[in-house]
Amino acid sequence: MISNLFNIIRILVIAFGCFALALTWAPLLIRLLKRYNMGKTIRTLDAAPIAGSLHAAKSGTPVMGGLVVWVTVTVVALFLSTGCTLRDSAWCSWNFLTRAQTLLPLGAMIAAACVGLLDDYLNVKKIGPAGGGLRMRYRLISYSLIALVAAWWFYSKLGWDFFHIPFVGNFALGWLYVPIFAFVIIATSNSVNVTDGLDGLAGGPLMAAFAGYAVIAFSQGKMDLVVFCAAIVGALMAFLWYNVTPAAFFMGDTGAMSLGTALGVVAMLTNQPLLLPIIGLPFVLESLSVIFQVASKKIRKKKIFKSAPIHHHLEASGWKESQIVFRTWLISMFSAGIGVILALVDRM
Repeated sequence: MISNLFNIIRILVIAFGCFALALTWAPLLIRLLKRYNMGKTIRTLDAAPIAGSLHAAKSGTPVMGGLVVWVTVTVVALFLSTGCTLRDSAWCSWNFLTRAQTLLPLGAMIAAACVGLLDDYLNVKKIGPAGGGLRMRYRLISYSLIALVAAWWFYSKLGWDFFHIPFVGNFALGWLYVPIFAFVIIATSNSVNVTDGLDGLAGGPLMAAFAGYAVIAFSQGKMDLVVFCAAIVGALMAFLWYNVTPAAFFMGDTGAMSLGTALGVVAMLTNQPLLLPIIGLPFVLESLSVIFQVASKKIRKKKIFKSAPIHHHLEASGWKESQIVFRTWLISMFSAGIGVILALVDRM
């Protein structure tokens, strides 16, 4: 009982600590991004007529706001881990950076964040093809390598190759576990990135998804992973404080790709990746809308949506940005709740 009580206190304290820290230094980041002209350039009307016309007023809004989330979580994790190394065991009880549960998602998050940060910088400075940014092939190679390294670590270092199918059981996949793990990471990170197109649109579902997996990890006794998820939720709350309409900054690739990568790793660490499409339903819908749109244009020579992803279609159909965002948040909370219930029932 005492142990569970302390874990709950630890979860709440670290989540609130990340929220407070992120909320405190976010204004400084916004000022720095503005000072160095790290503002987003909205695509021209020729390149994207619908999105360009709808978002012209957002031009110049700072990007790289995702730094608030992953830097905060990283600083807190390293601070507590270093304190554990230098001080006594009482300090170590607050440390949540462990090899078995959180080193992999934190490391993958940081690696993806660095690639995204470079891409954001090149995009803002218009360095690179098609108006700036990394070439698509280099982005895919970079994120694929991160996903494969994470998969190899999980398979070889943690000795895990069991894939869980809810209400059916675990199946040993051997080396096939590596490409499946990598696919989950790549699909999740790209889906989150696609969703990050309106003020607060990606942040809300990310909070719901990480909170959902925190509950699942708690039911499995993976308390360090719970704290990691809670730390991200706390930092995301502070990010959304400045990201809701009108956004003071955008998440950028450094936020979307890093948090999407971390979410995919967490799903694999809880061995519930097949519930991820339910827990992260908005990301699936956004990604599928792009896939269907591209396929329809190639095969039928016609568009299904006025614009893709689907949030642009809804904007073009007359929905207000706030309506799209808040309704997406409601869907994300509902779908994450269903996913958690399925996970808990699956354990019975």
